[in-house]
Amino acid sequence: MKSNVGGMDRVLRVVAGIVLIALAATNTVGWWGWLGVVPLLTGLVGFCPMYTLLGLKACPLKKAK
Repeated sequence: MKSNVGGMDRVLRVVAGIVLIALAATNTVGWWGWLGVVPLLTGLVGFCPMYTLLGLKACPLKKAK
């Protein structure tokens, strides 16, 4: 499982996930706020299965030495 989520993308996913979970925990939004677990986990792990299916990659390429 190669990392396919870049730095800024990871930060945004983690922040969005935490915000959604917090809103769900305080009953500000409905049950769908718990879906914030998905972006939180993909941001923490650095791998998004949907990116693989779509052929996307947000990570910068590593330079060969």
